[in-house]
Amino acid sequence: MPIVWRINEGEKRPSEMLRGIAKVDRRVLNQHLKGLEQDGILSKKIFNELPPRVEYSLTPLGEELVKVLWKLNDWGILLLNREKVS
Repeated sequence: MPIVWRINEGEKRPSEMLRGIAKVDRRVLNQHLKGLEQDGILSKKIFNELPPRVEYSLTPLGEELVKVLWKLNDWGILLLNREKVS
């Protein structure tokens, strides 16, 4: 989910994500990006230039996932507030 979140925040290139996600190497990141692309969460755009450049973006399905994550976040906040009251 950190990958989806980073892309939602505007990061599109794997090198940007590597700096923002703690303790992940490029190979693992690339595996996860490929899996998310195969699952229809991300789309990949390859630019025909040197050096090669790749950018990822959320698909409509990925954007729906972000909405669910925000709802889950709101639910977590409710739980925390409820525990403070108890």
